[in-house]
Amino acid sequence: MAQDGRADRPRAFIGSFTAAGGPGLVTAQVAPGDGALTLVAAVKDLPDPSYLALAPGGDTLYAVSETAEGAVAAYRLGGDRPQLAGPPVPVDGSGPTHLSLYDGHVLTANYGSGSVTAVPVRSDGTLAAKPSGLLQHTGSGPHDRRQRGPHAHQVQPDPSGRWAVSVDLGTDSVRVCALERGAPVLHREFALRPGSGPRHLAFHPDGEHAYVVNELTPTVTVCRWGAADGTLKPLTEIPLLPGAPAGDAYPSGIVVSPDGRFVWTATRGEDVLSVLGVEGDGLRLTGTVPCGGHWPRALAEHDGFLYAANERSGDVSWFAVDETTGLPRYDGSVPVTAASCVVFG
Repeated sequence: MAQDGRADRPRAFIGSFTAAGGPGLVTAQVAPGDGALTLVAAVKDLPDPSYLALAPGGDTLYAVSETAEGAVAAYRLGGDRPQLAGPPVPVDGSGPTHLSLYDGHVLTANYGSGSVTAVPVRSDGTLAAKPSGLLQHTGSGPHDRRQRGPHAHQVQPDPSGRWAVSVDLGTDSVRVCALERGAPVLHREFALRPGSGPRHLAFHPDGEHAYVVNELTPTVTVCRWGAADGTLKPLTEIPLLPGAPAGDAYPSGIVVSPDGRFVWTATRGEDVLSVLGVEGDGLRLTGTVPCGGHWPRALAEHDGFLYAANERSGDVSWFAVDETTGLPRYDGSVPVTAASCVVFG
């Protein structure tokens, strides 16, 4: 453990694509008050740890291995260097892009194979040797190149903890499921606009609204969420950019402010972060700012600051957020080659 006072500071964990020269799983310290990151250590024992999730107790970190074979791994947290807690576990799916903790399991969204995998978590936080179940998505969309089959891009629990929600770019839909005997079982599938290409979903703190960022069109779909019966109702679709993009825009991350007043998104093709004000059952685009790098793949909020993992410029930038307008102000960045996500613990 660091002996210079860093051990008492909150930490950030940054994922990266090792196939593109990334350092693997990176640990950084977060400076109190100004949100600045200081890189501390990196471990490169898992190929392409592109997305990370922290256990509620903060002592275990989980990472996907976004490879053709697909795997998930658990890391023990203590010192500056996370330690693998057992061998990576195959997820029986290809290209896992996202993971979350739900009902005593780690769930992975497997983009390549269009499926969701459940891996049991043991009482000590380590992973079982193999998955307990898999939900295979089916369907397609009108985009000939990107939607020939299902592409699960994200899976997460809803605020009530009752349901798991998976977002599928290939089928223009969101699936709501639950675990039965360790296997994810479909409850209902909800269609979004054909060709929209939903990528990620974020819930409002009120537990009654959800926002889906669409990758194939630069928009956010505002939905009403019903936790009691696991229902998602699309209400309206809001543009993320003030004008038509010059080419494919590739929106990526989405974050709702803790107070529920703002929604932030990242758009890779335009290298911008968008600010949308929450207005009842809708959103209103209030501004965009440069992301501080190139190709912002993921966004995260921590303690009043917004962070963007800029994959192609190889850095993580951070922004102070204006409390009145929600507009981010660039404050700095650290170099992380092929950065893909950042989480805090």
